[in-house]
Amino acid sequence: MEGGNEIEGAKRSAPPIVAGYIRVSSRSQDYEYQRHAIQLAARARGELVHLWYGDVASGRSMDRPQLLKLRDAIRAHRVQRLWVWRIDRLTRSGIVDTLSCINEIRLAGCAVASVADGFALDGPAADVILAVLAWAAQLERQKIRENLAAARARLALQGRHMGPTPVPTHVRALVKELSDAGLSIRRVARAAGISKSSVWNILHEVPIVKLAV
Repeated sequence: MEGGNEIEGAKRSAPPIVAGYIRVSSRSQDYEYQRHAIQLAARARGELVHLWYGDVASGRSMDRPQLLKLRDAIRAHRVQRLWVWRIDRLTRSGIVDTLSCINEIRLAGCAVASVADGFALDGPAADVILAVLAWAAQLERQKIRENLAAARARLALQGRHMGPTPVPTHVRALVKELSDAGLSIRRVARAAGISKSSVWNILHEVPIVKLAV
């Protein structure tokens, strides 16, 4: 009986399994700053982040591969604390989705901590704080859409279109040559002087086949 009590005590005193979730919206963005900020904040609380989940996707949808894996791990009680850079990394689709996601995490016995939001996400006022953060994230996303629409309209009046500047032929050839030599996308982008997303697009583009007439 005494041995059983010792085992139970060891379980209760075991440090929590900590996970970090990071997200960016496009391949041209880098989420290393989020990872670094989370590591520093967790370390300040004496915690080590054991598991990392990261998506390159919009926050409008909850159907993201790594987020789905994270939620499965939380429901299976394999994660006891989740760190995010900001709550809008989990979702930017509104108050309902934000509260639903956080409540699902809490019900599985997992605590949520944010680095940059500046508020504790537990306690009696937590849901009010989360609702305000979700509302602000949704407004920010709406503002981005409005700015893009205005920019497109302005360019249309000038006879121009919105989009990336075409990559010169010689740079495209260099990208493929460096990639064939085994360089990573990051190193290829740096050597060619273009973004990582441009490198990825060049390497994955579908060749145009001209049909004989």
